Amino acid sequence: MRENKFMLHKIEMDLKDALKTQDKAKVGVLRILISKCKNKSIATGKPLEDSEVMKVLQTAAKQHKESIKLYKQGQRSDLVDQETTELNIVEAYLPSMMTEDEIKSIVTSVIEQTGASSMADFGKVMPQVMKKGAGKIDGGVAQNLLKELLS
Repeated sequence: MRENKFMLHKIEMDLKDALKTQDKAKVGVLRILISKCKNKSIATGKPLEDSEVMKVLQTAAKQHKESIKLYKQGQRSDLVDQETTELNIVEAYLPSMMTEDEIKSIVTSVIEQTGASSMADFGKVMPQVMKKGAGKIDGGVAQNLLKELLS
């Protein structure tokens, strides 16, 4: 059971190290991540497994990416730099994402397995693609590739 709580424990240990080295950016990000994990744990009524912590981290990374995009549109380079730093801290805890070519091969194999031939089959294919990727697939990239291959 202990190995299922590794991610959150690692984040907590890294927070202690960041406090000792006075890395303010890292301290802030890790505190927010721990808080989000604890809130989710309270909401579910049980301690989080590593897979659930990963989902929290992926959501945080996605939020940072969206913020970066919006700040770039608003020409706020100071905030872009801050969000990029925070995103890098979050991404350090995530497994490396698959490349577009790797995602395309998974999408193609799932299309062949399911016999999908049109956009009507999108709902049947997409969940299987994401399951095969096991948290390493960018859903937006997979969605675009799937639409391209089914149309």
